[in-house]
Amino acid sequence: MTRAGRILPAVEDRRGFLRKSLALASGGAVAIAASGARAQGDPAILKLPAHSTGLGQPVAAHPYGLPSEYEKNLQRRESPGLTRVSQASVSFAPLQGMFGIITPSGLHFERHHQGWWDIDPRQHRLMLMGMVRQPKVYTMDDLMRLPSVSRIHFIECGANSGMEWNNVSVPTVQYTHGMLACCEFTGVRLATLLEDCGADTKKGRYVLAEGADGSGLTRTIAMERALDDAIVAWGMNGEMLRPENGYPLRLVVPGVQGVSWVKWLRRIEVGDQPWYTREETLHYIDLMPDGRHRQFTSIQECKSVITSPSGGQTLLDKGHYNVSGLAWSGRGRIRRVDVSFDGGRNWRTARIEGPVLSKALTRFNISWTWDGAPAILQSRAIDETGYVQPKIAQLRAIRGTRSIYHNNAIQSWRVAASGEVGNVQMD
Repeated sequence: MTRAGRILPAVEDRRGFLRKSLALASGGAVAIAASGARAQGDPAILKLPAHSTGLGQPVAAHPYGLPSEYEKNLQRRESPGLTRVSQASVSFAPLQGMFGIITPSGLHFERHHQGWWDIDPRQHRLMLMGMVRQPKVYTMDDLMRLPSVSRIHFIECGANSGMEWNNVSVPTVQYTHGMLACCEFTGVRLATLLEDCGADTKKGRYVLAEGADGSGLTRTIAMERALDDAIVAWGMNGEMLRPENGYPLRLVVPGVQGVSWVKWLRRIEVGDQPWYTREETLHYIDLMPDGRHRQFTSIQECKSVITSPSGGQTLLDKGHYNVSGLAWSGRGRIRRVDVSFDGGRNWRTARIEGPVLSKALTRFNISWTWDGAPAILQSRAIDETGYVQPKIAQLRAIRGTRSIYHNNAIQSWRVAASGEVGNVQMD
């Protein structure tokens, strides 16, 4: 399996593309060993290339660093036809080609309701109002003078994996699970601002967060969560937020679906009851089998997915592979991840790679020797509360098949005898 198979151009044959790109990619142990044996008789290793004999590029040729041109295939991708206009669409993160737990800023998924803006931070303001002793308006300079914190957390859209509720709909992990990211966020704790304004945290049981984009997106957040680990953030991965991620200011609400992480944050209001806004009554709700819907089910429950090998990739030969994936829980830390190679009949415990942080992505790995026979790969995460990631049949038994949001079912990848990996559902 090659890393270059992360996203396969539609105009190229998958297996041919993977084999052609083997020299540019880091393959499995078997592929590496085979190419190493061939290299002993390969005269190319004896001929020094231009980069070993000439003068390279000047320092700061790119004042802002760029990826290698050989990695240009790794990018966010939109799903055509998913929404009426691209300003209200999604770009999915290429999980299959990423390492560790941190999502590069340029690959962070996007979800907008009316497009994104690059707002002048000198003109941007944040207002706190409602059930507070002293309403205040903060400039960016005001906020950045306050005590700051930096925390690593995942953010997942509530609709992530939503296209898979009824049946297999998309081929790759980029589209099944790509509305997911994990970054280091820097900002001031929301609790600090609420204290600064003298918020009534007894009678004021909720806060309303409002964004400055054209959709006027607003979300209700429980006061206990606002006082816990919510952050009003301006920084991401060591630099200012990117415009498409809410520059210059966004709300970070760890463990809660991404729509509550309001971008271009302009207003926070303290109140004594939920606001029941548009995005809380018509969208981001759980449609139940009897026609009713559940509201305010915001927590992103324990979930995992194998990212390599995954749909759209091809195993090049029999032998050893490192199976790798991600696990996360909106309720805290990941305690264990089990992996099955036979569709859930038998399970092995994977290696959890550090750091293991609360409400952050956790990387897991496990060794697997493929014998060339068809196989079905699955991962099952367990968080520190003891919650076990469910099968799709278990979710459907309670939620039916007409839902969109909060699908945290076990994902299955079928490996064919040809080595091609595809998306499949196992009850």
